Amino acid sequence: MSPDPASQQLDEETPLLQSKGNAPAKKSQTPLLWRQFSMILVLQIAEPMTSQVISPFAPQLIRDIGITHGDEALVSFYVGLLHSLFFATEALTIFHWSRLSDYIGRKPVVLIGLFGLSLSMFCFGLSKTFWSLVISRCLNGALNGNIGVMKSMVAEMTDSTNMARAWAFIPLAWSSGTTLGPLIGGQLARPADRFPNIFGGSEFLKKYPYFLPCAVPATVSALTWVVIFLYLKETTTPQINISQLLSWKKRKTVPLPALEPPPVLSSISDKPVPIRALFVRRVLIATGSYASIALIDIAFRTVQPVFYATPISLGGLGLDTPTIGTILAVQGIVNGVMQPLAFARLHDIMGAKKLWLFAVTCALPMIALLPVSNTLARSSGVVQSVWSLVALQVALMSCMNFAYGVSFMYISVASPNRASVGATNGFAQVIVSVMRAVGPAAANSAFSISIERQYLGGNLVYCVMAGMVYVAMGVGVLLPRAM
Repeated sequence: MSPDPASQQLDEETPLLQSKGNAPAKKSQTPLLWRQFSMILVLQIAEPMTSQVISPFAPQLIRDIGITHGDEALVSFYVGLLHSLFFATEALTIFHWSRLSDYIGRKPVVLIGLFGLSLSMFCFGLSKTFWSLVISRCLNGALNGNIGVMKSMVAEMTDSTNMARAWAFIPLAWSSGTTLGPLIGGQLARPADRFPNIFGGSEFLKKYPYFLPCAVPATVSALTWVVIFLYLKETTTPQINISQLLSWKKRKTVPLPALEPPPVLSSISDKPVPIRALFVRRVLIATGSYASIALIDIAFRTVQPVFYATPISLGGLGLDTPTIGTILAVQGIVNGVMQPLAFARLHDIMGAKKLWLFAVTCALPMIALLPVSNTLARSSGVVQSVWSLVALQVALMSCMNFAYGVSFMYISVASPNRASVGATNGFAQVIVSVMRAVGPAAANSAFSISIERQYLGGNLVYCVMAGMVYVAMGVGVLLPRAM
């Protein structure tokens, strides 16, 4: 008896979701599975909180450990290096974690990632030398397999009718983490100095002045591990039992296709496709859109706190650590509010491609406001007009972040089949991690050169970042109009 054509399984060349042009009729919106989806939101809060907590105090930390020997121009370079090392090690491992999650399930990989986040942050807080900071950040990146896996889980929890709504809430959780992280880092760094009545008697916190802000997100990650372990349900069907990875005897008798299946194109939609099947136009363009916006974002995020901390005479605003932390926290709040309120509506009005291009275009005035605010501060000091420019910059960054949700949707739709969602997101995350490794080092090195050698009047770094935006616009033109 021949199978019903309507129930036939998709091959690896069939998009995960049909395009709008092929849809026979508009479907009613599928409700989100809120109990499970909320677990993803909790997970999303822990991730950026861990990565962003060091941003406010990283410049002062670099000064304190003495690796710059008092050379202020080198502070930006070493801060950028710390950020880049995380993403460089992540780039080496993220695809393997995502690919592994296609076989053993998403939940085990998520639990490993949370453990890695917690352990590495405790280590970072106890570091007293630059090399121990480097090792901690590399450990953080190498064990962090959650970024791609979380996107796979969202794709598996949604369909074409509720995907935009889900991606509108994901930035809210992410922004909560990016709000709390800088706020914690800015307020709790050097607690014995800032709160002598409470922590002044602690010799431990005097010896490790940055342990407390690192311990808070590390503890949150540990508690999130418990929540995920107890309540999160698996969103995919594991291809092999995890015990096969742990049992030597079973591994001898059962082939382990953890990273590379046999080089034969599968025609069954419940089998992960070979890695080479990901090198198709729709996957590459979707990945390019994500990588280009991530490059702009990470370059700006790493330059921004260094710019705020740099003296006005050298091209910054000369702000202190608590103030920097507050600005970054407000930035996270604004972004978190704008995404769920406006993203789905703008997506329906403008369409995916136009919304992505609009968001990326907002990065140009956002970057330009950095030298403009310094010019104003040089003539008048950090007055109300400077704070107005900072507020406008925060608003523009929130608009720029609309591009993330659109890119995530393009990547989810581009996956060859349901069983390869993890591999597709992992592949995209590898490219993005490489960009995020290059971005901080390139932008902060350009910032250091701008200060030290005054290339282009000290504006070299802003020209480099503007170039990133124009490259992203070129990628955006290639995006399909409909998914």
